[in-house]
Amino acid sequence: MAGGAAKYRHLSRKSSHRQALLRNLVTSLFKHESITTTWAKAKEAQRLAEKLITLGKKNTEASRRRALETFYTPHDIVPKLFGPLRERYAERPGGYTRVLRVEPKKDDQAPSAILELVDGPKDMRFNMTARAVARQRSKGFETLNELTVTNVRKVTQFRKDGVEQLEQAIQQLGLEEQPKKPAFRKVKAEENEGDVRA
Repeated sequence: MAGGAAKYRHLSRKSSHRQALLRNLVTSLFKHESITTTWAKAKEAQRLAEKLITLGKKNTEASRRRALETFYTPHDIVPKLFGPLRERYAERPGGYTRVLRVEPKKDDQAPSAILELVDGPKDMRFNMTARAVARQRSKGFETLNELTVTNVRKVTQFRKDGVEQLEQAIQQLGLEEQPKKPAFRKVKAEENEGDVRA
């Protein structure tokens, strides 16, 4: 068999272009904590991001030099990597990033994905779990279904004060959603009355 199995995705680029692309994606990921790109690029950038967070957890002079070589704007991101991100993932043994498939923005586009850092302020699974729990509580269910229980366990397992943060997010969703719905229905009713009068 010629060539054997590929160890990484080439992304239809030569080596220097591919490395520059991945460095740019990882720099944006650590800066914004969530990026949208194609699925293949997200999976390759995820590999590099996981290695960089592991370097951040080691916190040695060699790991700092390696991180400085990778980022395009190291003066902004290296302190974040060796500070808040290192503390956030101190107890987590791995799995610092998540790739979520999303619909392509156009019909002819490649499969898209969101690459995000877990346990952060933009953690999509945490927000979706909080919304699911709030929805089930508003419907009057006393117990959560099996999938929601699994997601609650996953999003709170390694997060510092995870259960309290989830409860706060649920309370915020509950407070925000209640006033919006009646106001929207009232406006729609007024519009319908105006149509009837005319």
